Amino acid sequence: QVQLVESGGGLVQAGGSLRLSCAGSGGTFSTQAMGWFRQAPGKEREFVIAVTGSGRGTTTADSVKGRFTISRENAKNTVYLQMNSLKPEDTAVYYCAVRSRDSGTSRTMEDYDYWGQGTQVTVSS
Repeated sequence: QVQLVESGGGLVQAGGSLRLSCAGSGGTFSTQAMGWFRQAPGKEREFVIAVTGSGRGTTTADSVKGRFTISRENAKNTVYLQMNSLKPEDTAVYYCAVRSRDSGTSRTMEDYDYWGQGTQVTVSS
């Protein structure tokens, strides 16, 4: 059974940084795309960033471009989200997800098959 577990969330001041991790188990994700989404209170879940199975390609939402980066360590079945220059509007629950049947990135939630439970990120002003 595939499981994804996020960690690294917390409270940070505006301008600060956080690094989220997403560890997968129950499968091998080295050839599948993985992504991060977020959901703020009262809003729909939205795409943040994704990485190809090889780790060589990424897709980034305009709202976080230049501030957030994604990387992966396939030997550990883990993907990371480095968040810099955080803003209060980045406050949300952050979810990682994997496309079990495709190595290419996607901005669409429905293209991802497995999801983590999420980790809260709160940015204070």
